[in-house]
Amino acid sequence: MAERTYLTTNHWGTYRAVVEDGKLVEMRAFEEDKDPSSIGQGIVDALNAPSRITSPMVRESWLRDVPGARTDLRGKDRFVALDWPEVEELVAREITRVRDTHGSNAIYAGSYGWASAGRFHHAQSQLKRFLNCTGGFTSSKFTYSFAAAEAMIPHVLGSYREFLNTTNSWSAIADHGQLVVAFGGIPIKNSQIDAGGMGVHSQRAGIEQAVAAGVEFVNISPLKGDVIPETNAEWLPARPNSDVALMLALAHTIYTEKLHAQAFLDRYCVGFERFADYLTGATDSVAKDADWAASLTEIPADTIRALARRMARRRTVVSVAWSLTRQDHGEQPFWMAITLAAMLGQIGTPGGGFAFGFAATNSIGADYPLLKGGSLPQGQNGVTDYIPVARITDLLLGAGKTVEFDGHSLTYPDIKLVWWAGGNPYHHHQDLNALAKAWEKPDTVICNDWCWTPTAKRADIVLPCTTHVERDDISMSQRDPYVIRVEQAVPPPADVRNDYDIFTGIARQMGLETQFTEGKTADDWIREIYGKTVFSAGKVGDLASTEVDQAKSDQPKLNLPDWEAFCAKGWHKVETNDPPRVMLQSFVDDPESNPLNTPSGKIEIFSETVAGFGYRDCFGHPAWFDPYEWLGNATGEGLHLISNQPSTKLHSQLDQGAISLAGKIDGREPVLINPQDAKRRAIAHGDLVRLFNARGACLAVAQVSDDVRDGVVQMATGAWWDPDETGMCRHGNPNALTRDKGTSDLGQGPTAHTCLVKIERFDRPAPAVRAFDPPEIIDGRQS
Repeated sequence: MAERTYLTTNHWGTYRAVVEDGKLVEMRAFEEDKDPSSIGQGIVDALNAPSRITSPMVRESWLRDVPGARTDLRGKDRFVALDWPEVEELVAREITRVRDTHGSNAIYAGSYGWASAGRFHHAQSQLKRFLNCTGGFTSSKFTYSFAAAEAMIPHVLGSYREFLNTTNSWSAIADHGQLVVAFGGIPIKNSQIDAGGMGVHSQRAGIEQAVAAGVEFVNISPLKGDVIPETNAEWLPARPNSDVALMLALAHTIYTEKLHAQAFLDRYCVGFERFADYLTGATDSVAKDADWAASLTEIPADTIRALARRMARRRTVVSVAWSLTRQDHGEQPFWMAITLAAMLGQIGTPGGGFAFGFAATNSIGADYPLLKGGSLPQGQNGVTDYIPVARITDLLLGAGKTVEFDGHSLTYPDIKLVWWAGGNPYHHHQDLNALAKAWEKPDTVICNDWCWTPTAKRADIVLPCTTHVERDDISMSQRDPYVIRVEQAVPPPADVRNDYDIFTGIARQMGLETQFTEGKTADDWIREIYGKTVFSAGKVGDLASTEVDQAKSDQPKLNLPDWEAFCAKGWHKVETNDPPRVMLQSFVDDPESNPLNTPSGKIEIFSETVAGFGYRDCFGHPAWFDPYEWLGNATGEGLHLISNQPSTKLHSQLDQGAISLAGKIDGREPVLINPQDAKRRAIAHGDLVRLFNARGACLAVAQVSDDVRDGVVQMATGAWWDPDETGMCRHGNPNALTRDKGTSDLGQGPTAHTCLVKIERFDRPAPAVRAFDPPEIIDGRQS
């Protein structure tokens, strides 16, 4: 049979899915994409691998006894395959029981994860719409990616997301910039992905454009590879978690040598004088100068002073990686970066100022219009309870506990039912052994997934769902110019449903079908969402067609083709003649007419609001706080673990696929170690090693390299957690080692990058990796 191709989009790009004899055989790069990611190819062999879930499943002891019985068997129990009608009834009955007995706030559906890139088939949106029809659920706020910044930056700039989406473009830096100082580097591997999907990868071209224009780069990171070699970047291998100390010392030199832009600070900022008293030591008798910072960062004081002078004399971008927020006191690096950029006086100028997360995803720094797409309405949540996204273990173990969060006191509800769809907390969360104990607390765990992830294996009810190649949709990202008509390439297994059909069946059992579906099929919703899609910086209207939208809305429009023409071509590129983006340019041009959404209308270097919270771990201005564990207090053989994003997958997605597997060594994750550290521990390149601390342990394969500074080891996240009977991960998940603590009372973000470990050669027989093995399954279906 001749091959057929179908256009499909996911978070790592747009592809032509190649099908032969009804089987997916290849994912070819979209013809518009000149720098495609190979990650998408991983779906080909994973689609029908043993890890695929092909029918509804219920954990045996949950089914046999009552909800909540033998919760300690989660992850160890057998599963029973059942027919959809029976499982729908079980789920409907359990939701009703929990809601009527304990209240809807006893249901937690934070369901964090990247899920699908489709505008309609987005798992969390489907789940939240459904649960809102039943009365609501306890939700989560912010993201693991940069929770500390999401809480902090609105107090400084009035918004975080607005400025995440308007970071200076690479073309503006190429045309006007001279120096990019990259705290946390600019790791190009992360730019393979973008939330909502993408048409083309542009980050590498943007960086190369700046390099060709003569822009210089400084990479401040423990990893040399955090900036691509083409930049010829100067590498300053600072201690992990010391970025704020280095920024303070740069600021001290700029201030004491009178290189700062006082006129800019006077007109556009508030509170600099109070910060300056801290900087010079007037408030605490500790001057934050280069000599002070040298002992914390292990960067020579003269190097720090020279960099400060260079930054003051050049058009400079102060770039901060998202990863800097994922450490103890992760609020401080972004606040201090803004303060440093303000002192340079270049905010709002082409090629100057600050940047949040170059290469964190593909589109940061791209010259694209900001697109507002239609989406599935989620309705109104009848529950007001919520938690900071990274406090799941705390929530499950702490019913009735009160915690501080961004000026509010939150009291945890008593969670009886957890529902996860489109994510894998056994990847994202820290201290997985602690999470596993907390996971025993709820009566019931429900999971929608297409494969046996660690979360699915630890659920009581598993609802098998389709993948992006098994359904129609439309895809677009807020920061990408392409709108894609996603085509179903292959049919799913017979007992596998898309999330919309899954929730429709359960809603029918509960008498809520009409409320959930509004009488519409999935195809109806997809066409309606296309009709709602407009080019706008404002709110997307709730309108049923492009024609109605254009007639009634005064928002700027996307020049979209009609539905039939769009489907015929399969994609549309939004063209724009907008000039290169310059963050905060309108504010700097006219601060009175374009004030920031802060109490002062200006950049708040000192925030009276934050100071008023009275937190001991977050002052009213950016400051240095000693991390709870780092090389500055390491003893013995302690090393700092960097658990950064992988290059071969998105988080833990497609870890069982060929692209991710090719990056493993003997089926396990590699760990990068400096030659000096390896020699001291008699570790050779290729040795199987054990990383461990008081929280847990995992195995990995040592890769000895000068590309990681001494005292640091690096192992990417995303390996499916595979604990043995002692809790040691045989596969190499670094969150077996990381601590589950909030960044501060303000942000309560994750602190995975504040982690000390020890490492030793593993001389015992290597245990088999079981991460991708399905659980034992009993067939209990009637048909």
